[in-house]
Amino acid sequence: MTATEPSAETSLANRYGGQKRALSRRGTLLLIGAALAVAVGLLAWFGISSSINSVSFKDTGYKVVDPTATDVEFQVTKDAGSTAKCAVKAMDEAFAVVGWKVVTIGPDAPGAGPTTNHQVRLRTESLAVSGMVDRCWIDAGAS
Repeated sequence: MTATEPSAETSLANRYGGQKRALSRRGTLLLIGAALAVAVGLLAWFGISSSINSVSFKDTGYKVVDPTATDVEFQVTKDAGSTAKCAVKAMDEAFAVVGWKVVTIGPDAPGAGPTTNHQVRLRTESLAVSGMVDRCWIDAGAS
């Protein structure tokens, strides 16, 4: 056999294709610019969307009235014109929920600050040892 054997590079190029061309300088700059534009857009969107229609709460206290009732006090901070709903719960010593209520916190009076104080009485199945807000959200269905 006198046939010459192909080199390893030629054999690999025939099997997998030739070497890839490097991205041009202009292509690299365009790719970096597009990635930066997308990143800036996402950061702006996250920043704006988290500040619009946001609501926060702070538990300020609770009082166990008797085995069938617990009062929960809390503050809600939101845009004065928006309506929020808060899920308030009472728990027993085993951390089981023994009372639960969803409270609607409507638009505040004109000139009121963003933070308002609230007190809710929960009916409980058994003696509670704590009361707190589970979560709050903006009620998108309220007008």
